[in-house]
Amino acid sequence: MNRGTIQVICGEGKGKTSSALGMGIEALTKNRTVIMIQFLKGCQGRGSLEIMKRLEPEMKIFRFEKCDGLFENLSMERQEEERMNIRNGLNFARKVVSTGECDMLILDEILGLLDQGIVEAGELIKLLQSKVDEMEVVLTGKVFSKEIEPYVDSILEINHVKVDNTK
Repeated sequence: MNRGTIQVICGEGKGKTSSALGMGIEALTKNRTVIMIQFLKGCQGRGSLEIMKRLEPEMKIFRFEKCDGLFENLSMERQEEERMNIRNGLNFARKVVSTGECDMLILDEILGLLDQGIVEAGELIKLLQSKVDEMEVVLTGKVFSKEIEPYVDSILEINHVKVDNTK
């Protein structure tokens, strides 16, 4: 089998999750198994989650957080609760990566965990190093940490550019 790649989709622009989802759907068309674990989404956007859940059982989608609000807007007590839920998600990701439970693993907004200080770069690097060779991994988030650059195969940066239509 081919060596699976580690790809990053990052930047301030919109469409990172949609791009990763498109990669997952493309993998499904090739009879590959896909798991998506979403971080920092809370319970908001339930409508989009319901649409994505229609892809099951071919694509399995997981969210471990329980709060409705964004992590950074939660009280310290609620943030601590969510940290435990996020840890559960990370533990599940470790299991999937080390056992090769799927052909493609999408870790949506995992880069946000680094940016928010919930996870250290070393912990993410260790997770990436433990993946089975054939598995593809897709990481998304706004801010890309240069510390993980040596461990990834490609980086797609999505930026918002304002177009001047006055010409």
